[in-house]
Amino acid sequence: MTRWGMKSTAFALLLLAAGPALAQSPGDVFSEANGAKLHVASGFVCPAKIGLFERDAVGERDPSLNTAFCAYSALDGVYGTITLVPVSGSYDPKQALALEFQEQGATGGRMLREGVAHLAGKAVYARIYETTSLEEFHYRVQFTAAAPGPWAVEVTMEFASPRDDALTQEFLNAVYAQAFAKPGQN
Repeated sequence: MTRWGMKSTAFALLLLAAGPALAQSPGDVFSEANGAKLHVASGFVCPAKIGLFERDAVGERDPSLNTAFCAYSALDGVYGTITLVPVSGSYDPKQALALEFQEQGATGGRMLREGVAHLAGKAVYARIYETTSLEEFHYRVQFTAAAPGPWAVEVTMEFASPRDDALTQEFLNAVYAQAFAKPGQN
């Protein structure tokens, strides 16, 4: 065998050996679990549906921070995004969401209220902004966050109030019921 033939063969063997490793990219932070997506590191499950919401996407939000997301939508432009954030030490939801709050303020959002929301029977930090209003609808962005274990669960909802208030609460209750179901694993 010639020198080039040996190099070609060695290169082909290297590609065959690396194939399985290349098929699973570092961005694969979710695995398939009966139609749901399981966030491998936290154990949090993003089901295909939460009430009337359908899952649109999952993936890494910021690889440098090891954060991941699950995005959902429902009819009439109601959106919910779940962000999973690793926690080391104490978790301050106001600090963790500070950039999102700045963005809302910079784009004309007006903070309506901030405090504790009771979701799934647990106390969860919440802040609501109004972005605009048209006739009877008030378009809002609601941020919620809690750290029931080594992973914080942050949810951003975009909806029209009062039309979507009940739908938004249903989504948030389902997300935090799961988040608090297995403390230390989510």
